[in-house]
Amino acid sequence: MKVLLVYPEIPDTFWSFKYALPFIGKRALMPPLGLLTVAAMLPPTWDRRLVDLNVTSLTEMDLAWADYAFISAMVVQRESARHLIHRCKEGGLKVVAGGPLFRWEHQQFGEVDHFILGEAEVTLPSFLVDLESGDPQHVYFSTGFAAMEKSPAPQWDLVNFRYYSSAAIQFSRGCPFDCEFCDITSTLGRKPRVKTSAQVITELDKLHRLGWHDPVFFVDDNFIGPKRACKMLLSELIVWRKGKEGMPFNTQASLNLADDEELMDLMVKAGFDSVFVGIETVDEEGLRECGKRQNLKRDLLHDVQTIQSAGLEVQGGFICGFDHDDHSIFERLKDFIQRSGIVTAMVGLLQALPGTKLHKRLAEEKRLLDVTSGDNVDAVTNLYPVMGPEALLKGYKDVLAFLYEPRNYYARIRVLLRVLNPPKVRTPFEWRYVTAFIRSLVFLGIVGRERVYYWRLLLWTVFNRPTLLSHAVTYMIFGYHFRKIRERVAPT
Repeated sequence: MKVLLVYPEIPDTFWSFKYALPFIGKRALMPPLGLLTVAAMLPPTWDRRLVDLNVTSLTEMDLAWADYAFISAMVVQRESARHLIHRCKEGGLKVVAGGPLFRWEHQQFGEVDHFILGEAEVTLPSFLVDLESGDPQHVYFSTGFAAMEKSPAPQWDLVNFRYYSSAAIQFSRGCPFDCEFCDITSTLGRKPRVKTSAQVITELDKLHRLGWHDPVFFVDDNFIGPKRACKMLLSELIVWRKGKEGMPFNTQASLNLADDEELMDLMVKAGFDSVFVGIETVDEEGLRECGKRQNLKRDLLHDVQTIQSAGLEVQGGFICGFDHDDHSIFERLKDFIQRSGIVTAMVGLLQALPGTKLHKRLAEEKRLLDVTSGDNVDAVTNLYPVMGPEALLKGYKDVLAFLYEPRNYYARIRVLLRVLNPPKVRTPFEWRYVTAFIRSLVFLGIVGRERVYYWRLLLWTVFNRPTLLSHAVTYMIFGYHFRKIRERVAPT
């Protein structure tokens, strides 16, 4: 059997970093971890190729070579996946599809031959057995959860790493919290399941042997959810990192990370330098409404500053459009984000994802409008907001325009740099970082409309936090990407 593992193109989004990656000569953020894990589950006698349409193209030679196409996609890749499936069918291939997009929408993709729904470790083996016997079914679905200690290491040898700026691995699945708008608990459960520390270190060792020194993203839904196992892993990672260069880590975690000084210290010593936190809203009633109880009765600003002071940059997720939001929420969000120094602030409109409590509630209230786009910052919602759509959209666009106006964005960078003390991960010298700096001088410091703020921040960093110069330049390059996305959504 000859199999293409094909990943559809991701459109321009907040997290695509499409406009930032060319500064360092990269094409995409990270390779598709799900497909690489599936590749490791296929029979060893099968030939396989990875075709990531974010870094390369699907050629006629690929189609002529293969028997099957395995496709995985997120909701934001819906249209790209549809086009890809059609092309594979025209090329005479059988198509096998799985991933978040197809879990709830598989009936909308009539050209797909076989659907592997749910966690592949649970559903894929049955398909492979049936395929071997010559009687594969159309849909394979299981509500059971995979034992993570049996999940294979991704097949990294299929990847051309020179195209990517980051690698990805997974330690755990599931989250102990149950936010109304989030589909994690409905798809992956509230009881976190973990790989062993030995599994994670084996995966990191393989990346290191392949010459990987760039960032590694732990894609866990909530890295600190299984806290005891998390601390055990971090202790092992601290030992593993000794004598190695590069490979800083980043991940996602809940805000209660700020309560555990030991945990933050272990993360920094293990090489974590940033963490994405779902803050969602600064309104207490909004937090109660969406079930974000872990953020209630907290000093949100203090918690963010505590994590940053420990050495972890906080990247924040925020949502507009909760039922309890009034017209003051927009100014309150802007004020909080500016004072917190959250440079990477992803602010989106509330969307009701299939399978969530929110989707069920709004369906009962007859307030659902359409399917979700899957894009966090496209200024589209699939529900009718209490505030009214016109007021919500106007306020939302005003928030985006404010946050990514150069004056305000660069001010947040300075707030962060004043307190940040990131881990000292030894990074090998590479010319592409010099090239990125030179490109930033030209595109941001000379021809960019942010040039005044660029030079002010650059000089301030040199004289006040010189060891963070690379961080400052990185944030400024990120800002260029964020403004490009904002201009598409909220042009000024």
